[in-house]
Amino acid sequence: MSIIDRFNAMIAAGQDNATLRFGLANAYLSSGDPGRAIEHFRQALVFDEGYSAAWKGLGKALVALGDNDGAAEAYRRGIEIAEAKGDVQAAKEMKVFLKRLGNI
Repeated sequence: MSIIDRFNAMIAAGQDNATLRFGLANAYLSSGDPGRAIEHFRQALVFDEGYSAAWKGLGKALVALGDNDGAAEAYRRGIEIAEAKGDVQAAKEMKVFLKRLGNI
């Protein structure tokens, strides 16, 4: 059973939460399926809008699909949240990603 299958089984069993969705999103992104990753990053953010790592992951997945405008918006929102929480490293990384998109 793959990690994706295990995460999906946990969700089906009712263990759904932001951390699980984040892990599943990263597994999909790593496996080359950014569309499915986006779905699960967004669900992680429904559970916890302040999950700065999920904003960063959402931005990466959107870039992988060629949606640079969507990625820029995700990074901007993620930077705002990370800075509000004092998550300096996450904010710094997303600023770099945003700058690479030419949207700073």
